[in-house]
Amino acid sequence: MFIRWIPNALTALNLVAGLASILALESGRVGVSALIVVLGMIIDGLDGRVARWLRVESEFGRILDSLSDLVTFGVAPAMIMYHVELRHLGILGDLVAILFPLCGALRLARFHTQRGPADTFIGLPITAAGGVEATLALTKSAFEPAAFVLSAATVLVSLLMVSSVPYPNFKRLSYPRSMLILVPLLAMLIACLLRFQIVGTDVLIFAVLGLYAAYGVAHAIRSAILGRKHGGDVAHGTKK
Repeated sequence: MFIRWIPNALTALNLVAGLASILALESGRVGVSALIVVLGMIIDGLDGRVARWLRVESEFGRILDSLSDLVTFGVAPAMIMYHVELRHLGILGDLVAILFPLCGALRLARFHTQRGPADTFIGLPITAAGGVEATLALTKSAFEPAAFVLSAATVLVSLLMVSSVPYPNFKRLSYPRSMLILVPLLAMLIACLLRFQIVGTDVLIFAVLGLYAAYGVAHAIRSAILGRKHGGDVAHGTKK
């Protein structure tokens, strides 16, 4: 009886992380707030796996997971970006900040009502979007003008959540045996980058999540170009 509540406890902990992130932001600890969002990502990756492992998946758990995700990866990252930059843009900044969790809510609702292939997400997952938004806010000093870049990036990430761009679901993918070698090597590389302070943790996390977001866009553009070329070949009778 107790076992079936373990995944839900992890999901609730994810929600607590989102609330803690907002509270940390209220005291001006932006870096801590963003780090808690990243911690929430780790917890979010565990609850579903634990539920499947214990064979206690439930509709209650799925709904609780979405509600927690909306707070931790929708509201909290938007508040971080608002605190860092958007609040200085007046009503425009308010609208951009509201857009992010709104698109996140639509993304979650669509996830529950539209079923697709198990190995693919339709639209950028809110978990990844929240991680991008939270860590992007910490890289403000790298952009000029920061107000334009960060607000435009927030709008772009928001729209990616409600887009039809496909993203791989790494939880469902099977991996080749070569990954047994590549993963430790990658872990060593990351450890060296952090140990010798070549890059900051925030920049590294943003880079990884940003590449994931960009991958979906690049893949969609490539598919559109190939599809158009394929259609043109068929129209001209050159299809082999």
